[in-house]
Amino acid sequence: MTPIQKTAAQLSLVAVVMVSLSFAAVPFYDWFCRVTGFAGTTSVAEQGSDTILERTMKIRFDASLERGMPWDFKPMQRTMDVRIGETGLAFYEAYNPADHPVAGQASYNVTPDTAGGYFTKIACFCFTMQVLQPGERVQMPVTFFVDPEIVKDREGKFVREITLSYTFHEADLPPEFKAEEQASLAPATPETVN
Repeated sequence: MTPIQKTAAQLSLVAVVMVSLSFAAVPFYDWFCRVTGFAGTTSVAEQGSDTILERTMKIRFDASLERGMPWDFKPMQRTMDVRIGETGLAFYEAYNPADHPVAGQASYNVTPDTAGGYFTKIACFCFTMQVLQPGERVQMPVTFFVDPEIVKDREGKFVREITLSYTFHEADLPPEFKAEEQASLAPATPETVN
């Protein structure tokens, strides 16, 4: 192998490794955020906490829509006081004023960022895509708790208030809803008389 061929082979290998790393970056970043609570990413649990402290935390609820998303979307309560470790239940309301079905997916975050890894969801409408029919109004629950470990965190122990924010983004309708929408828009065919 000549020096030029060897250099070309090494550069090709570097290019393959770089492309591979770029594809791995998004899932790795998502995993990193979920594990560490980085950037306000919440944790997920199957059940509530076994420990409930006397100290309370004020939870604020916020809602917004991506530009162009036709829904109305708001929290049913603006604030809630829960004891640390206690399971809380909050509701958000969404309404589709459009004349066609609209699918949406909620993204979320928690502020301050320090609280992200300690704000734990048990169940949430944000885990799945939501599809609202024309004129449909729904109340969507989120079940959560603040992990008692927050009081042991160097910065988390000073947190007294957490804001849970959701933004709904319009999503492509799932195939079963597209077929339903197409059928409702098709002109009626006249019946033949025998």
